[in-house]
Amino acid sequence: MTKRGPLFLFLLLLAGCGQIATPPGPKVPAQPSLQLTSLNFQQLPGWQDDNHAQAFGTFLRSCTKINKQPARRQLGRDGFAGTIGHWQRICRSAAEFGARISQDNARRFFESWFNPYQLSDGGKRDGLFTGYYEPQLRGARRPSPKYNVALYRRPLDLVSANLGQFRKDWKGREVAGRLKGQRLVPYANRASIDQGALKGKGLELLWVDNAIDAFFLHIQGSGRVLLDSGEVVRVGYAGRNGQPYFAIGRDLVKSGAISKENISLQTIRAWLERNPGQARALMNKNKSYVFFRELKGNLAGPIGAAGVALTPGRSLAVDRKFLPMGAPMWLATSNPVTNRPLQRLMISQDTGGAIVGPVRGDFFWGAGPQAREAAGQMKQPGQLYILLPRSVR
Repeated sequence: MTKRGPLFLFLLLLAGCGQIATPPGPKVPAQPSLQLTSLNFQQLPGWQDDNHAQAFGTFLRSCTKINKQPARRQLGRDGFAGTIGHWQRICRSAAEFGARISQDNARRFFESWFNPYQLSDGGKRDGLFTGYYEPQLRGARRPSPKYNVALYRRPLDLVSANLGQFRKDWKGREVAGRLKGQRLVPYANRASIDQGALKGKGLELLWVDNAIDAFFLHIQGSGRVLLDSGEVVRVGYAGRNGQPYFAIGRDLVKSGAISKENISLQTIRAWLERNPGQARALMNKNKSYVFFRELKGNLAGPIGAAGVALTPGRSLAVDRKFLPMGAPMWLATSNPVTNRPLQRLMISQDTGGAIVGPVRGDFFWGAGPQAREAAGQMKQPGQLYILLPRSVR
């Protein structure tokens, strides 16, 4: 949802908690490598059983952004997904149907305009799929003994740069800090900000009643704040301090507080709540800090990196260094709660710092307790497919 590390995802809590031991000595990690295998729609597992009309409406939202871009702009790694012009033609056809398309017509639409391809990373077709959700906090517009944890706006002296503008192989990477004379230096870290580094600058956006809730809001990148008046304020990602992210889940596993098998959003949160004396120090090991903005208007959902409202169960966060925003993606994995197959058409509308590689995704579950439960448990293997315009060769 909005740029979570941009768009910060739950896997960041789990980084380093895998089951495979790393041998001693230096090791250079393999660089992700995108390959595509041409298929037909009958080869997509579960294709005929999905409600394609739901994904069609989500695709229409992405078209509002696609239609505003230059027609010659290339999409995907090295332009493998064609140009914006290829997609604009499809979006014009989609607009003729409108959002009230039937399930059968939606399926036929995707089959008529697209060809499916299976994605693999260096020949490996299986990838990891996690989940995220939109948290809800309780808060106020003014501080009080109850509401004493600030959510900050983006500071005016925070400077960020897209490194992809300097080198092609840095695409998708960003650096942030503040200017000190002619030099860019690191910005204040989480501990310094919690100790008052930003006080007195008028940057407080809202105040909430729970520091742990605020920490997880930073992880998710956007959410809702319920005021005592009944008003619901939606907040979205506005930037981060540029400091490195530290996975607190890794620390809990290393110390033996939580086993690798049981690590999840729920178990991490429970440990923080049971150990208030140690919780602050552990959270401050994560030096990264997120700033927010208030999202105005009657939004259908949180805003993702593609600039459109996310749809629960249909929006997928991907690695935009490889995959384009707004593309239909077929996901074949399993539901973390029921363990039943989760096979459906998704639209790539978000990204995040933990989403690395072409066969990697973060499933947006929506808001509320059920969404939080599913997102917190989701660490599923699966396969990913992309639908490309038939006009792209």
